[in-house]
Amino acid sequence: MKKLSRSKKRLEKKDGCIATAMEIIGSKWTALILRDLHEGPKRFGELERSLEGISPRTLSQRLDDLEQCHILTKEVFNEVPPRTEYTLTQKGRDLVPVLQQMASWGDKYYEAA
Repeated sequence: MKKLSRSKKRLEKKDGCIATAMEIIGSKWTALILRDLHEGPKRFGELERSLEGISPRTLSQRLDDLEQCHILTKEVFNEVPPRTEYTLTQKGRDLVPVLQQMASWGDKYYEAA
C-alpha cells in the first residue's frame, strides 16, 4: 500500500473552508447576482431583469442573505420614488477571482446543446 505524500498541497488550509464558501455562493442565483454586482451598483429591478427567470421573492431573499454575510451593502436613498442600490463590499469583491475561475472553467468545458 502506497503512503500519501505529505508534500501534496491541500485545497483547504483548514477543514470546512470550502463548505463555508459554498454556504454563501452555493445557492441558486447567488453567483449570477455577484457577477452583475461586480459591474457596479445595481437596483433591484436591474438585477431582476438581468436574471431572467428569478422570482422577486427569491431575489429579495438572496440579497438579504448576502447583506447578512457582509458580501453586499444595501443603500436606500431618501427620494421620491424611493431608490435602493446594492453594491459589493470588499468581502464581496474578494469573491470576484473565484467567479472568474468558475467562468474560465465554464468557458473551457462549455458545449452548446
